[in-house]
Amino acid sequence: MLILLPPSETKRAGGARTPLAVGGLSLPTLAPQRETVIDALVALSADEDHAARVLKLGPTQRHEVAANARLRDSATMPAVDRYTGVLYDAVDAASLDGAARRWLAHHVLIHSAPFGPIGAMDRIPAYRLGASASIPGIPALRALWSDAVSAALAEARPDFVLDLRSEAYVALGPVPDSLRSIYVRVVSESSDGVTRALNHFNKHAKGALVRRLAEERPRVASLPALLRWADGAGIVLRPGASGELDLLV
Repeated sequence: MLILLPPSETKRAGGARTPLAVGGLSLPTLAPQRETVIDALVALSADEDHAARVLKLGPTQRHEVAANARLRDSATMPAVDRYTGVLYDAVDAASLDGAARRWLAHHVLIHSAPFGPIGAMDRIPAYRLGASASIPGIPALRALWSDAVSAALAEARPDFVLDLRSEAYVALGPVPDSLRSIYVRVVSESSDGVTRALNHFNKHAKGALVRRLAEERPRVASLPALLRWADGAGIVLRPGASGELDLLV
């Protein structure tokens, strides 16, 4: 099983003084797109005021322009440790044992805007770029990434894809039809039986699901296998709209 996660706008500072190695990231066929975005972000960051306007940064966020300027030589850490926020706080990867972290390395890709989908343990620097940003001098991120990411996922040929990304990141690389996949929505059910999508708890529930999978490491190569594991684990996953699975919380 391959799990696709969204990134987080917030990131942990610091890391080891090991610079970004684009050639060492997962899905290496995406190297040309990665180089294009990195070069454009570094160039944009030469003018702090312009970069702040393009990236829609407020006064307290302008330091993130400097982070983008240093993309190629700043400190790096595993992506799953770099990202913070509700989803990644629920995963709490730093507290997982070695076996669980190795499971994340083999089963989780995090879909970033500058690097595309990267392995959970791929080392990345801090940066600031969202899925909806438009960087001068290069195509729109959707046009730049979409077909290339879909092709890279197809080439990886996972048995089954569990897509936990937000819709903005799905647009940057849909799972190709050639792969068996399911898209997850987090929902609640009221006493009158009405199902409602959730926002804040959406992220927490996805993070908690990934942590549980990393801890238990079930063999999941299909949707039925995932549903059997979830039933035994007391997690409510049920069919939703076409191609979707509802995670009930």
